Amino acid sequence: MKVKTILISQPEPKIENSPYFELSERQKVKIDFRSFIHVEGVPSKEIRQQKIDLSKFSAVILTSRNAIDHFFRIAEEMRFKVPDTMKYFCQSEAVAYYLQKYVVYRKRKIYVGKRTFSELSPLIKKYKDETFLLPTTDKLKPEVPETLNELGVSWKEAVFYRTVISDLSDLANVSYDILVFFSPSGIESLFHNFPDFKQNDTRIAVFGNTTIKAVEERGLRVDIAAPTPETPSMTMALKKYIEKVNKK
Repeated sequence: MKVKTILISQPEPKIENSPYFELSERQKVKIDFRSFIHVEGVPSKEIRQQKIDLSKFSAVILTSRNAIDHFFRIAEEMRFKVPDTMKYFCQSEAVAYYLQKYVVYRKRKIYVGKRTFSELSPLIKKYKDETFLLPTTDKLKPEVPETLNELGVSWKEAVFYRTVISDLSDLANVSYDILVFFSPSGIESLFHNFPDFKQNDTRIAVFGNTTIKAVEERGLRVDIAAPTPETPSMTMALKKYIEKVNKK
C-alpha cells in the first residue's frame, strides 16, 4: 500500500530546513506532527520534599534541554543564585549549546560528551571529587544511575519534571498510513488514548530498541525501524520505505 500520510508523535520542528519538510516535499506525502507525551515541571515544594538543597552541589549533570530548563526554573523558584563556579556536564553538544540560554558560555566550566551518557562518564570520573546533581524526569533510563554508581562519585537524583500523556481524543476519527514513535512513552500514550487500537494496514515506524520492544509487547508489527547502519535517522528510514512502496 502506498504512503500518503504520516503522523510524527513529536512537536513540529521549529527549524525551516528540517529533513521532515524536505521528505514531505520530495516524496509528496502529508506529514503531521503531534506530541503524544509532554513534560510538566515539578513544583519547588516537591523538590524540597525530595530533600534537595541546591547549595550542596558543585556540579550539575544535564542530559537534555528539559533538564536545563527545569534546573534553572527551580533555582529561580527557590531564589537560589547559581554560582559562577558551578560545573556543567552536558551529555551532548546540542545540550551544551542550549545552556547558552541561561549562562555566558565562555565564562563557565562546561564539559561536553559526544552523544550517549556512557560517553560523558569519563569526564565525570575525571572530576570525581565534585558533588553532582542530576535533575531529571520520572522516566530516567536505568543506565544513568547505574553508570554513576559504577563511577563511585557523590551524586543525587532529583525529579524536576515529569513525562505526561497528552490528550489525543481529537484524533479518534483520523487515520494515517504511518505512525512514527520515538519512545515507549509514545506507545503508552497511544493505548491510553485508544485502548482498542488495531494496527490493520497502518505502518508503524520506531526509533530505538526500547521502542521496538514496547511496540512488540503490545502485539503490534514494526514495519520501519531506525537507526540502522544504512538508515541512521528516522527521515532516512521513512524515505527508503516510501520510495519502495510508492513506486509500485
